Amino acid sequence: MSEVPHDELRWLTVLAAAVQIGSQLAGHGRVLSQVPIDFPAAPDGLTPDLAVIAAGAGHNGRGRYDGASVEAVLEVAAPGGGHGPAARAYAESGVPLYVLVDPAAAVCTVHTAPSPSGVYREAERVPFGNDLFLPLGDRTLVLQTDEFPAERPTPGTA
Repeated sequence: MSEVPHDELRWLTVLAAAVQIGSQLAGHGRVLSQVPIDFPAAPDGLTPDLAVIAAGAGHNGRGRYDGASVEAVLEVAAPGGGHGPAARAYAESGVPLYVLVDPAAAVCTVHTAPSPSGVYREAERVPFGNDLFLPLGDRTLVLQTDEFPAERPTPGTA
């Protein structure tokens, strides 16, 4: 499970995305943040920054959603971070859409076409300020990234 707590920047990003996604789902699924989800590639479960759960999905015997119920995951890169082992578990588990938001670079990377080997075969980088088009089954959600806060450089660094 994710052990990195949200700092203010990460929380503001997740909140902005959750509000936009939730309003577009309109009862056809749900959006969760930091809720444990069971994935075949992660026996103890993972807690994505944000997960889109398919409409009609139910809880398993542990009271959690299964990875098969996840239509998309959005993670905010921790400072100095990037892809972690969770991204591999999402791909191995077949999560069709994985979005990595990188406040340091002010860019989102939309990963699609997961493979059982733990990689996403396609990726599109979208700078903050541009809309993200997120294909979820028979619909496409649009995320406006102009609300995503970018990290400010530390004074004295280049």
